Amino acid sequence: MRRTVSLLARAGAAALCAALCTAGASGPAEAKAKITTFDPQGSGGTFASAINATGAITGYYLDSARNEHGFLRASDGTMTSFDVSGGSETVANSISGLGAIAGYFQAQSMQEGFVRATDGTITTFYDTGATIPVGINDKGQVTGSWQDTSGHWRGFVRSAGGKFKNFDPSGAVSSYPFGINDKGVIAGEYIDSNNIYHGFVRAKDGTITAFDPQGSVYTSPFGISDKGVVVGSYADSNDVFHGFLRAPDGTITSFDVSGASGTFADSIDSKGAIAGYYTVFGGGYHGFERSAAGTIKAFDPRNSTYTRPEGIAGPAEAAGYYSDTIGVYHGFLRSK
Repeated sequence: MRRTVSLLARAGAAALCAALCTAGASGPAEAKAKITTFDPQGSGGTFASAINATGAITGYYLDSARNEHGFLRASDGTMTSFDVSGGSETVANSISGLGAIAGYFQAQSMQEGFVRATDGTITTFYDTGATIPVGINDKGQVTGSWQDTSGHWRGFVRSAGGKFKNFDPSGAVSSYPFGINDKGVIAGEYIDSNNIYHGFVRAKDGTITAFDPQGSVYTSPFGISDKGVVVGSYADSNDVFHGFLRAPDGTITSFDVSGASGTFADSIDSKGAIAGYYTVFGGGYHGFERSAAGTIKAFDPRNSTYTRPEGIAGPAEAAGYYSDTIGVYHGFLRSK
């Protein structure tokens, strides 16, 4: 299972029963931007996972038999689907600035990782156990989690040459890296022995720093920029989720979409723009973009009942997926 989906299930349940949150920057108003929706041919559900600075988008889609296939949408809109030979459930999670894609597939006995090079060549790999890559940088380094024999998940970073380094923050029972920047810095979350989630940053030299926003009882970083700014979400003692950004010096700033019952930051670009989604009291999921200056603009594709931005490559380029009025998911690109 993709970690983004599992977080969504946990966070959504808490956010829907939370009190109305009114703090934040500008209020949610429909932003004037172009939203392009898309689906690979034969798709019965499209889930865009990431976008790079060239506007290339990756993700996966479901066919009529509910089988998963990877896809690449080029900046000109050309769609290419792909699968790992000999496997099933091909899920693309991340794309580098150069166009290399990382994800996982179902092998005969467990989930294994893959990297799809820009020429379409696919290399498969796994750590000691089931392996779920979630991030790739321009140097070809891949990060994600692997499962040990006790069923716990551990962090890993894999070099472009295929060498693994496994790691866990001190006191971690399970570790879930979510992003890696071009300097090799990794951000993610871990669970301690009390089943509490904390954030962490792993420096290039392997030093790991744990952190939590003030008042957090649940911290989940989701993205990291090349400048080392980490974004994610945290829950307070009332089970209300807030967005946050953590500067390289450790300073943490929290923020909320005005009028939201929960705010979830998913991605940050090189200039500090953030994409994510928010919930409203009584139900409803909507997308937002937050500029580096802190201005928040809300948006939804037409006829959307659920909007989930997953990546941002600039203030005018965000990608993700949404559900239509009959419950079918489609990919979208928001641009100006």
